[in-house]
Amino acid sequence: MTGTFKANNPYNTFLLLVYGLLLKLPVFLHPTIPVPQQTDGFLFKALLTQLSSIGNSVPVIYSFISFILLYTQAVTFNKLANDQRLMQKPNYLAAMAYLLITSLFKEWNVLSAPLIVNTLLIWVWANMSGLYNNKNARSALFNIGIIIGVSTFFYFPSIAFAILIIVGLTVTRPFKPAEWLIALLGIITPYYFLLAYIFLTDKWKGYKLPGFSVGFPVFYKSNWALAAIIIVLFATVIGLFYIQQNFRRQLIQTRKSWNLVFLYFLVAVFIPFINTAHSFQYWILCAVPLSAFVGSAFLYPTKKWFPLLLHWLMVAFVIAFSYFVQ
Repeated sequence: MTGTFKANNPYNTFLLLVYGLLLKLPVFLHPTIPVPQQTDGFLFKALLTQLSSIGNSVPVIYSFISFILLYTQAVTFNKLANDQRLMQKPNYLAAMAYLLITSLFKEWNVLSAPLIVNTLLIWVWANMSGLYNNKNARSALFNIGIIIGVSTFFYFPSIAFAILIIVGLTVTRPFKPAEWLIALLGIITPYYFLLAYIFLTDKWKGYKLPGFSVGFPVFYKSNWALAAIIIVLFATVIGLFYIQQNFRRQLIQTRKSWNLVFLYFLVAVFIPFINTAHSFQYWILCAVPLSAFVGSAFLYPTKKWFPLLLHWLMVAFVIAFSYFVQ
C-alpha cells in the first residue's frame, strides 16, 4: 500500500476511502454512542442532544459521522501538506498515515469534540503556513482568530492553539502590532456575539464562563494501548530522522511550515493537561502532525522493505486489536 500511496494519483482519493472503510469496519460493526464530558463545549453538547433522537435507535449514525470527519480530515491535510511541499514529492502518505494512526486507538474513532476541532485546526495550520505571501494577511489573521474562538465552543482547551498564531506570526512575518491585535480581536469576536446573545435572551444568570486549570490527565491504560503508543512513537522517530536529514535541502517556506507542524504537535500534546481531560480521545489532536511525521517514515527510507514492514505491522496490530481484543 505504501507504494500505491507514494504516487500522486487522483484515483488514490477513492483508494483511501476503501482503505479507511476496511481499517475502520469494526467501528461500524460495534458503534459507540458518545457521552459528553465535562470539558466539552456547549456546541458539542448541543450537537449530541440534536443527534440523540436518531442516535439512540440507530447508533451507527455516530460511526458514519466520525468516519466522514476522519476521511475528510485525512484528504484535506494531505492536500495542504502537498501544497506546502512538506515532503520531497506530492503523495498520499500523510492521509494514509492519518487513517492508520487513528485506527490504532478505539477512542479516536468515536465522535468527540476534539475530533470536530481537528477539522478547524487543519484549516488554521494551512492559513498560518500561507501568511508569508498573503497580501490580505490581516483578513486571514482575523478569520484564523475567529476559527480558534469558535473551536473553544466545542472544546475550550483548544484556546491553547492561540500559541500557533503567536509563533506563526513570529516565524512567517515581520513584527506588526496591528496584526497581533487583529488576531486577538478575531478570537474575542465569537465570545462577543455569544455574550450579546446571552444578555439579549436574559440567560445571563444561568450562564457560567468556562474555567481554566492545569492538571495531569488520567486515562485507562492497557498493554495494547501502550504497544500502540510505542509503535506510533517508533514510526514518528523514524520520520523525524528523515525530515531532519532533508530539512536543509528544502525551501525556506517549507521549513517554516514544518516548524508550524512541530509547534502544532507540541500544543496538541499539552492540551489534555488543560482542565484535565481524563480520556484518551482528547489526544486525537496529536494525530494530524503525527500523520506528517509517520508519512515521512513511509516515504524516505531507501530500503523498500522497511516502509512495507512498518505499514503491515501497524495494520496487523489494528486487526488484532479490533477483532480479538474487546
